[in-house]
Amino acid sequence: MVPTIACGKPGPAGEVAGVNILALLGIGLLTGATTVLFGFGGGFVAVPVVVWADAALGAEAIRVATATSALVMLVNSGFATAVTARRVLSALRGSGALLLLLAAGGTVGALATRHVPAGDARWGFVAYVALTIADLLLRPGFLRPRAQAQSAGGARRPLPAVLGVPIGAVAAFLGVGGSVMTVPALRRAGHPMRVATALANPLTLAVALPATALSLYGAAGVAAGRTYLRLVGLVDVRAAAALLLGALPVIALLRRRPPRIPDRAHAWGYLALLGVVEAAMLLTG
Repeated sequence: MVPTIACGKPGPAGEVAGVNILALLGIGLLTGATTVLFGFGGGFVAVPVVVWADAALGAEAIRVATATSALVMLVNSGFATAVTARRVLSALRGSGALLLLLAAGGTVGALATRHVPAGDARWGFVAYVALTIADLLLRPGFLRPRAQAQSAGGARRPLPAVLGVPIGAVAAFLGVGGSVMTVPALRRAGHPMRVATALANPLTLAVALPATALSLYGAAGVAAGRTYLRLVGLVDVRAAAALLLGALPVIALLRRRPPRIPDRAHAWGYLALLGVVEAAMLLTG
């Protein structure tokens, strides 16, 4: 079976499900910034935006949003990894097992999205972000890092390999890429925010690759014929293209000239963005 392309009746030029493509391009600029600054790869931003853009699908919009998010994360995180300094990426040496298990978990999570009610996936996203915000606020080590040696390129394994499957599964199921788990873990291991967020990109890539492949294979019963959507499998390709067109130049620019952000302010910015995403997801309900 080849990927299904479900085309609806053409709508006004420059619109995706009634949303002007320029708006998605603008959001793409933001996803590029979050990819570099927070390691998100675009997932946390892309999911509520695509849910909003594809609201005509009703409850099924969350399935399309997580699939589209996977593709956006795959390209963004892959590009961000390619332009990251090798001395920073050297911290992942010896992490082959972790990357393989992240990919395995990503496969499990992507498959689960086809069998779990769409409403459950949506509220799972909301609950997960809320719990993460509470954890970062209440548990020491993120906003108030312990006095540990912080290096930009140590050979230390960033995460235990055994965590790969659960992180990958949750990340792919919710369309968040895993950085919401990996960045806090890396920071609590002693890495400064600029290193933790950079290392999150290749870890996100491992999750997003199988999730994207499965998302592009078949539409799993999502009916796009009543909308202005263009779906390939479960992916809204026009929304993904608009988001990526805005994101990639920003990634290139910020990797070339990274902003100098104090570490503590960087951590608070990460937390604040999670709060904005949570509010956006609730408002698009």
